Amino acid sequence: MTTPLRVALLSPIAWRTPPRHYGPWEAVVSLLAEGLVERGVDVTLFATLDSSTRGRLAGVAPCGYAEDPRLDPKVWECLHIAAVFERAREFDLIHNHFDFLPLTYSELVDTPVLTTIHGFSSPDILPVYRRYSGRARYVAISDADRDPTLEYAATVHHGIDLGQFTFRPHPGEYLLFFGRIHPDKGAAEAIEIARRAGRPLVVAGIIQDADYFRQRVEPHVDGERVVYVGSVGPERRNEVLGGALALLHPISFSEPFGLSVVEAMACGTPVVAFNLGSMPELIRHERDGFLVHDTDGAVAALGRIREIDRRVCRERVEQRFTVDRMVDDYLRVYDTVAGHSRRDPEPQPVAAARSASPAADESR
Repeated sequence: MTTPLRVALLSPIAWRTPPRHYGPWEAVVSLLAEGLVERGVDVTLFATLDSSTRGRLAGVAPCGYAEDPRLDPKVWECLHIAAVFERAREFDLIHNHFDFLPLTYSELVDTPVLTTIHGFSSPDILPVYRRYSGRARYVAISDADRDPTLEYAATVHHGIDLGQFTFRPHPGEYLLFFGRIHPDKGAAEAIEIARRAGRPLVVAGIIQDADYFRQRVEPHVDGERVVYVGSVGPERRNEVLGGALALLHPISFSEPFGLSVVEAMACGTPVVAFNLGSMPELIRHERDGFLVHDTDGAVAALGRIREIDRRVCRERVEQRFTVDRMVDDYLRVYDTVAGHSRRDPEPQPVAAARSASPAADESR
């Protein structure tokens, strides 16, 4: 019998874990936490106090600061990070999903710290990662997002819960944009592509840049050719992704990973994406969708979209982007970083989640 590995998962606190609608980092942490618990890992999830987990829940922030403007982000982030490091001796490993700030605590404790880098918000944060490279260990979420000046323990692609996504062999006729309403994600380009292709467009996502929405998106929203449905939760997400003829992903930045890309493919929906960042790691050109360079290429690709076998899209996710595969990958990294044998672990009883919100099936 092997002693269960004791892991502290440090989740962001912008949103609840798992999020009710939006919150991609929190969604990944939740899926990882529940998957680790199923493998017998002793998981303590540090998240907002209204979060839900089958592991142990620890935290200080009552809810996500993006959901309650009365919470000062800096204050609650500092308290949140301190909470896990003050208990560092209780764990074999601290797995940080909270960006760069927790790294500044890493040399104050003996417990190994593993950090999943969910992308670099700016080159300005790289000095922190460089300062602790080697002391803390890093995981990239795609090969495209590796910085050449840092040392990495592994690349681990995100996984999704296939049970939340229904394969739809017969889609509707609309195109879909699913993501943050921000210039990086290309909602305005998606509107132009759909107009030129002569197809209606559904736009789903939080408004992250209000000026951009007001100037580039809202003038085109007419309820027929362009429909804006806001940020959607799990049930509506499954419906709009699965019903789309194609997902348009005309990004203008090197995206570290694209959860909506994988989620769409899980429903059988092919993706037309600008060929930047991690997109070639997710999409096989002319098999799961099309990798293009501009709006002209996207419009041309839509003329061939019915050539894509929707079953192949689903199978791609089943083979490469499941929660089980993600958990397997992280357990291998844990063995290396924590020096803890995972041979023949036995499932351990876990405490009931201490959560003010019992809706454990909410994922975003």
